[in-house]
Amino acid sequence: MIYDVYMIIKTIISLIAGVIIGLWLFILGVDFPILWGFVAFLLHFVPNVGQIIAAIPAVLLALIQLGLGPAALTAAGYLIVGFTLGNVVEPRLMGRQLGLSTLVVFLSLMVWGGLLGPIGVILCVPLTMTMKFAFESNPSTRWMGILLGSEKSIKSIPPVLKKKIHSDPGSS
Repeated sequence: MIYDVYMIIKTIISLIAGVIIGLWLFILGVDFPILWGFVAFLLHFVPNVGQIIAAIPAVLLALIQLGLGPAALTAAGYLIVGFTLGNVVEPRLMGRQLGLSTLVVFLSLMVWGGLLGPIGVILCVPLTMTMKFAFESNPSTRWMGILLGSEKSIKSIPPVLKKKIHSDPGSS
């Protein structure tokens, strides 16, 4: 279920990135804007580096076809779309829909990416959600699950459990 929500959000964000890039390249007059939009869509599934890899051939084509100015505008378009969607919109949506704070989503990307490389980058949210659920299921580690959660998930804790957590976190 969590992985389904994650993949739906990731697909929608990637689709938006591909459409925006395709339209931007069409406006600039770069050849094959639909192809470059599709490549951007596919590579946006790889956080952070995917957009950079997708931009290289399109920027080179713009440089050869149109010159330095349009190539710089092409690169700027990729950077703005990649930064905005990948670092602002996506973590916020992931956090809201999956009950993780935006900071936790961003930090999990760095931690799991550092531990497992590219596979960790792709699986960072499902792995963090698994840890959050594991922590929340044990009374002695419930506080760690709460720390991983968003404000929405903290508000959803029943008052009876809040009293129990605050009164004696080690008891079951």
